[in-house]
Amino acid sequence: MYQTGEFIVYGTSGACRVEAVGKPPFDTEEGKLYYTLTPVSGTETIYVPVDSSVFTRPVISRAQAEQLIRTIPTIEEDGFTSHSMRMASEHYQAVLQSHDCRELAQLIKTVYAKSRRNGRRVSQVDQRYRKRAEDLLHGELAVALGIPLGDVQPYIAHTIAQYKK
Repeated sequence: MYQTGEFIVYGTSGACRVEAVGKPPFDTEEGKLYYTLTPVSGTETIYVPVDSSVFTRPVISRAQAEQLIRTIPTIEEDGFTSHSMRMASEHYQAVLQSHDCRELAQLIKTVYAKSRRNGRRVSQVDQRYRKRAEDLLHGELAVALGIPLGDVQPYIAHTIAQYKK
């Protein structure tokens, strides 16, 4: 069970702070405990039973975040190709539901590479899933690194530039 003040990854909501564990402010089954979650990149409050089947895990550590950022240049593009929007959407959705930071970075990197290669805008599906992957990854990195969400992209760029030297 997670404790108040901890940061966790909750489903596709991404990094959230556990604000409370206990009875929510609405009527529920007697004795059922809920997490009160606040997403890092949002203003809503989420109430979820502590025994929910929705994916949760602790946010990665600072050391894991720094290691991931250092390895971004070596992450290969995703080899998945399809002209079917449905297939692409299913593939991207599976990556988001993996909740794996490395796979999220790979998706982001793949879509950026696709746009550079083609010299034109990528599909709305590609753009939508790249944005979602960035939101999830950057939210978790912001928590792990203890920096504001808006500072994550510059931090990544700076760190990668340092390691290229």
